[in-house]
Amino acid sequence: MSQEKRANKKNRRKMGRKLVTVGNRNSFVSEQFRTIRTNITFAMPDQEIKSILVTSATPGEGKSTNVANLGVVFAQEGKKVCIVDADLRKPTMHYTFRLQNIRGLSNLLTTQYDLSEVLNSTDISNLFVVTSGPIPPNPAELLSSKAMDSVIRQLINDFDMIIFDAPPLLSVTDAQILSNKCDGTLLIVNSGAVENASVLKAKMSLEASKANILGVVLNNYKIPLGEYYDQYYHQ
Repeated sequence: MSQEKRANKKNRRKMGRKLVTVGNRNSFVSEQFRTIRTNITFAMPDQEIKSILVTSATPGEGKSTNVANLGVVFAQEGKKVCIVDADLRKPTMHYTFRLQNIRGLSNLLTTQYDLSEVLNSTDISNLFVVTSGPIPPNPAELLSSKAMDSVIRQLINDFDMIIFDAPPLLSVTDAQILSNKCDGTLLIVNSGAVENASVLKAKMSLEASKANILGVVLNNYKIPLGEYYDQYYHQ
């Protein structure tokens, strides 16, 4: 096996381990994803939330890991869920779920395939994935197209919950475009790794696109052990 193939195989194993909601359903982290699921469900009591965009201010904040685990916990609840890798620049969802990425969203938006031809089942019951497909030269234009609107309508008809993984807000305009098309947006913030100014700028860009910001997920926050037990026993 070549060095490149070994590196790709190692990377896929590493990404696969990030599905804590599958590997350790009773862990504290898995419980936090279920809490996020509950908060999303009750975020808008007068309107059903069926499409969610997940993004971050900067790269490396854990948005894709959050997307994957949120998709799992919604599926574990019994909902029919579709995760869409809308990061048409640096996609990773196919690694997480160990899928081929020969065709996906980019093919769907250029009408090369139908949804049924790019939809992937996973090892998790009720959970499906549309990978990014080949990286196109014009991601923003594809995401802002009428074809994207049509894809979202079809997904809403076929699934109970659709979760889009989008690029970071401060890198490209893609997430702003998609946030306006979804019922709600989650902003992932990596604790201690991103500047406050960047988070505020990301929030302002979502507000400028009239996104419905459901909330912020603070990622990688380390709770002191004593504080965790105190919160658990004295709620």
